[in-house]
Amino acid sequence: MGYCCGASMIGFIGSYRQQSIMVHQVPLMFCPVCHSIEVHPAVKEEFDLVVEYAQEDRVREVTLRETITPEMIAEWKEAGISFQETDDLEPILREQIDHSLDLLRVSKVLNDKEWGEELKHRLSVLTTQLKKLEQQKEESR
Repeated sequence: MGYCCGASMIGFIGSYRQQSIMVHQVPLMFCPVCHSIEVHPAVKEEFDLVVEYAQEDRVREVTLRETITPEMIAEWKEAGISFQETDDLEPILREQIDHSLDLLRVSKVLNDKEWGEELKHRLSVLTTQLKKLEQQKEESR
C-alpha cells in the first residue's frame, strides 16, 4: 500500500512527464492531501525503460501500456487503498475520510497526540476537497 504524508495513495491511469518525455497510459499513485504523484511501483521498472528508449530514439511521446486489462488493475489495487476507475472522485474522498476517521480512533486509543493532529489535518484537507467537489456538482446542475 502506498502512503504519502500519512495519507493512503489513490491509484489511477494517466499521463506523466519524465524529463522531456510524455508517457501516456501510466498507472500512477496520487496523494489526496498534498497532491503528490508518482509512478505505481508495479510498473516503475517498465516505465523507466520506456523513458530510456524514448530518449535514445528522440521520441517526445510514448504509451506505456496499449491495453489496460482488469487483471492489471486488480494487481495495482493491491498496492493501494483505492483505485480511481472513473472521473468521480467523491467516493474515493469519502473512503479516504472513513479510513482517516478509523485511524484517528486508533490514535486516541494509543494516546498518540502527534499522530492524532496529523490525522485531523488530513481530515480537514479531505473534507475541504469533498465540500468543493460537492459544490461544483451542485453548481453544474
